[in-house]
Amino acid sequence: MAVDRARVAAIVHELLEAIGEDPDRPGLRQTPERVAAAYEEFFAGVGADAAAPLAQTISVTRGPAPDTLPSGAVMVRDIAFRSICEHHLLPFRGRAHIAYLPGEEVVGLGALARVTEILSSRPQVQERLGEQIADVIDDSLDCRGVLVVLDAVHECVTMRGPRQTESSTVTIAARGELAEPFARAELVALLGARA
Repeated sequence: MAVDRARVAAIVHELLEAIGEDPDRPGLRQTPERVAAAYEEFFAGVGADAAAPLAQTISVTRGPAPDTLPSGAVMVRDIAFRSICEHHLLPFRGRAHIAYLPGEEVVGLGALARVTEILSSRPQVQERLGEQIADVIDDSLDCRGVLVVLDAVHECVTMRGPRQTESSTVTIAARGELAEPFARAELVALLGARA
């Protein structure tokens, strides 16, 4: 479902009036259309198939490099993401760290970032976002385990309420073999390690 830009612009115009502003003054005249365009980008993942980026897999035994069969996890760290909190419609942004234990097939590393982008481009909460990423990978790939760690800063915490500008929220979602704390300990340690 595409964002109805005209409707969003009309609502923003009304919102500006509701807060006591003049939406027709020079600085705000184009704001409704700008917000509508931004919302189209922010919410591009609504209705999109998050599993689509994982459809193209590579066989590890019959693929282009069968001598490089992974014996452990495949991890992509520091995938930048941004989303809009569904509670206050304020942004949150951070880094996703995704690992999986491959079975017979692996996926291109960029596909993990695309899954994250699709799912974060919806009204979200961080806790559900991590669970959704883990579910899509677990359901779509032949893998023995999945770990998703999200570390994000929420504007609903930094700009309002407690105004904790230095705080971040960390969530963990795990599936399969990596659902056991002992099994994921090495991967969690790698998140803090830098070469």
